[in-house]
Amino acid sequence: MIAEGHTRQGPATSTLARLVRRTGRTLATEWHGIVVDPVRRLARRGLSGLLLAFVAAFGVVLFHDIAQHPAGAVWVRRLGGVRADLPLWLSLLRTPVSLYVPALDLPVWAGITQLFLAFALAELVLGRARTLLIAYTTTLAGTLTARLMVALGPGWWGLGLPPEAGRVLDTGPSAAVVGLFTYLAVVRRAPVVFTLTGGSMVWESLAVPNLAGREHLIAVAAAIVLALPHGRGGRLRTSVRTRLRRLAVPRLHGPTAARPACRPQRLRPATRTAPAPAPVSSPDPHGPPPPRPSPRAHRARQDRLRR
Repeated sequence: MIAEGHTRQGPATSTLARLVRRTGRTLATEWHGIVVDPVRRLARRGLSGLLLAFVAAFGVVLFHDIAQHPAGAVWVRRLGGVRADLPLWLSLLRTPVSLYVPALDLPVWAGITQLFLAFALAELVLGRARTLLIAYTTTLAGTLTARLMVALGPGWWGLGLPPEAGRVLDTGPSAAVVGLFTYLAVVRRAPVVFTLTGGSMVWESLAVPNLAGREHLIAVAAAIVLALPHGRGGRLRTSVRTRLRRLAVPRLHGPTAARPACRPQRLRPATRTAPAPAPVSSPDPHGPPPPRPSPRAHRARQDRLRR
């Protein structure tokens, strides 16, 4: 009975142990990728590694303070207010400024904290250029998708929106924040961050079905699409460079290998060699005397010697 109980509990215990070990490794990897590595980079680079985070936070505070006055609110809407009923060229022109225009119905300090943290982690991990690219692309994806939903109209299995949604202001920097957190979670394989970010956006869209919730979901989807090929481009460039180097090495450093295989070798002209003189045999004392040269041959030989 005891042996049977141990055999029955063995597979379940081993499965639970493997699950616990895998969870621990995943959490350790996520902690190192999201917290430890950015802190080390911050220690090496200093406060200059947080330039985008400071600029984004200062821009949000500045536009929020300006929007507290009636005239300032008008100028903030003219500079960074994006709506679906605006012309496309005007929406594209205002989209970069909309990253710093906060939603007036939300607490600004909570939004600034999330904005600063998202831009700080992204700048330390991804760099400034890629951080700006991800933030702008996810925001633009939400803006263009909102225009498409309004253009479709009500219906379309719940994808379309009524014309009244076209007069609602865009999400502001929140779509960029959601996109950056999602991109970092996919690139650094952080399931906890991904679950908190994506799950909160899904809960928001279900609890409060408005235009901002849909744009946040679009930002999450766009960030996932952008993060999936991350790293493959670098491996592809490395393989291409390696192949090019292998093709260029014989021509640059291998003179014998660079020669064509069918190239005929240059033949040297043959040099004429004088025939070996015949061995001079000693005269046989018992044989006939050697013939004496004729006077004409003797004179020709003397002329050759004088020349």
